[in-house]
Amino acid sequence: MNRKNKGEAVNAFYDAVLQLKTREECNAFFDDVCTINELVSIAQRFAVARMLRSGNTYLEIAEKTGASTATISRVNRSLNYGSDGYKIVLDRMEDQNP
Repeated sequence: MNRKNKGEAVNAFYDAVLQLKTREECNAFFDDVCTINELVSIAQRFAVARMLRSGNTYLEIAEKTGASTATISRVNRSLNYGSDGYKIVLDRMEDQNP
């Protein structure tokens, strides 16, 4: 897949995700798209991001999530220097559940 097609394929995937309206729809879609290991890895990284943002230590996060320190460090780097994707979602979740 060349660079242009990769971008188009990724954008089409994002557009598909934006069509999902309920947790049940998300469950059905991601069950079809991801292996269980891929889904667990994505969910683990999101849990790590939430815990980092809440001020948990690497040790606490590793114990609670099973994530490696390399994964925790990678997520932390994304939180601090990434594209603010985690921030956008976490801020919106906090706004919905003050």
